Amino acid sequence: MTITTTQKIIKIGDSAGVTIPAKELKRAGIKPGDLVEFSFSLASKPDDHTTEIVALTQKLIARHQKALDNLSQR
Repeated sequence: MTITTTQKIIKIGDSAGVTIPAKELKRAGIKPGDLVEFSFSLASKPDDHTTEIVALTQKLIARHQKALDNLSQR
């Protein structure tokens, strides 16, 4: 199974890492401790307009999270 996602590299102590979204882990049947193989490439940086759209979308999702969670369970 292939998971394609764009994630930000985060600092973990003196190292760095990326996270895998929980829904993708569940979909792939991957659990903490499992060994996985991955490849990566540097994503193109979004322009300012894209960043603004993402920020607005995140605010909208946060504002309506309860309703969205309810809809996802139907």
